[in-house]
Amino acid sequence: MDNRHSTGDTARVPRVSFVSLGCPKALVDSERIITRLRAEGYELARSHAGADLAVVNTCGFLDSAQAESLAAIGQALNENGKVIVTGCMGAEPEKISARYPGVLAITGPQQYESVVAAVHRALPPRHDPLLDLLPPEGIKLTPRHYAYLKISEGCNNRCSFCIIPKLRGDLVSRPAADVLREAERLIAAGVKELLVISQDTSAYGTDVKYAASAWKGREVRAKFLDLARALGELGAWVRLHYVYPYPHVDEVIPLMAEGKVLPYLDVPFQHAAPAVLRRMKRPAAQEKTLQRIARWREICPDLTIRSTFIVGFPGESEEDFRLLLDWLDEAELDRVGCFRYEPVAGALANELATAVPDAVKEERWHRFMGHQRAISARRLRRRVGTRQQVIIDEVPGPRGESDAAGAGAPTATGRTRGDAPEIDGVVHVASRRPLRQGEIATVRIERAGEYDLHGTVVGF
Repeated sequence: MDNRHSTGDTARVPRVSFVSLGCPKALVDSERIITRLRAEGYELARSHAGADLAVVNTCGFLDSAQAESLAAIGQALNENGKVIVTGCMGAEPEKISARYPGVLAITGPQQYESVVAAVHRALPPRHDPLLDLLPPEGIKLTPRHYAYLKISEGCNNRCSFCIIPKLRGDLVSRPAADVLREAERLIAAGVKELLVISQDTSAYGTDVKYAASAWKGREVRAKFLDLARALGELGAWVRLHYVYPYPHVDEVIPLMAEGKVLPYLDVPFQHAAPAVLRRMKRPAAQEKTLQRIARWREICPDLTIRSTFIVGFPGESEEDFRLLLDWLDEAELDRVGCFRYEPVAGALANELATAVPDAVKEERWHRFMGHQRAISARRLRRRVGTRQQVIIDEVPGPRGESDAAGAGAPTATGRTRGDAPEIDGVVHVASRRPLRQGEIATVRIERAGEYDLHGTVVGF
């Protein structure tokens, strides 16, 4: 008699717990590994203690991120004992093995086959064709209605504060047809928003000289503009992240004005002072950035621009910092994040100039955030009285929550076309009928805070 479905230990489905740290690019790596393991019959455990094996996908970009990764590995070892480590920190395995010599295997980023092979060695798969079925889009770690779409690996830039090329290698672009087929599978599975990511999205295809590939009876070049246009034909929201401000980025703005892709650009400007940018070795010409931003907004008035900045970079003077604040006043960016400079082992920036004292970094960070807070609030107030399309991320529980704008109606949380998940603001939405996660509603904006909006559904 076939005993494969008994509850004995010999037939029990192997279970793996998984920790994914770092950026959305690492999250996509985790999704690929998990998809492969699930296809082979492994189950995912909610806790290390309930698993046969733990996998930790690490981040190694900053010293603080490495410390978090090491702590996660330690916790997995304490709770489980069998741990496989992968991700960016795996590019420097000696840092892990020196602290935790008992880990079963260490692999670097993007080494999916090596991770799966290590799992096989430690915990052989139990194949069952009745249980090993998977949805065609694979296993996602995001909510069902949005997904990250990674279009390339690695980076050709050599910014002085960054060791990503050392960890993830040079730029390797995916064929456009492969990206588009993945996008189609995701949309067919219910995804309504595609978040396009890579280390340098606007450099997509430069490594393969924009080689074309066949998709739906036509050739699509591996080029930023061509891919954005093709993705825009699929009927989902398309959001562009990590777009360096190369001149050809101007070409995608008309697509936003036409509604083909979301009017949203995530551009990592990092600073505005020319002396600091030179020391950072930032790619792309930044001298005329303010003029280009103004031109983008002329073409697409609804454009939302988000960016990140670093304060306290080695050698940053008070004059450099004041220039940055003045630049923010002119640029009026909608969404901004700011990091205190943190030395990264192996980064050239550590040797470039005199380090800025921690107390000065902290003071500048608070000044920067206060400055930008006022700009963000001012720009959000302009949306009061407008109608915005909002995608619903979270809905209230059975008892609901109330919001003053909705006269006690249950409130949900969503995002406008100008807000990315996790990093930007939200809209608190009141509705007379229950909303569903992933639903897109038309919302009248009734009030604004420093980062978030409040409104009521007026249509679907």
